[in-house]
Amino acid sequence: MSSTTRTFTSSALAGAVLAAASLAAAPALAQDGKEKCYGVAMAGQNDCAAGPGTTCQGTSKVDYQGNSWKYVEAGTCETMELPGDRMGSMKPLDRDLPQG
Repeated sequence: MSSTTRTFTSSALAGAVLAAASLAAAPALAQDGKEKCYGVAMAGQNDCAAGPGTTCQGTSKVDYQGNSWKYVEAGTCETMELPGDRMGSMKPLDRDLPQG
């Protein structure tokens, strides 16, 4: 195999890996008319990860976990009122994190 063929093959493989990774991340991208809102999901109902204690969809451990997010209607996140004087946030929160 020539060095040109090896370089092309390596580049093609790297491109395929990058494309696959992009497709895997697609659910985490903003959806039409929706925005990510932190601290509003019930335990096990988050849409994806935001920090330690979560990995992706359905892995939040506590209600309103501050470092996990859920898609909500665009423009509603920061006006959502939740129990205990909680509010939704466009950024990860340091509240309601799982113990461990």
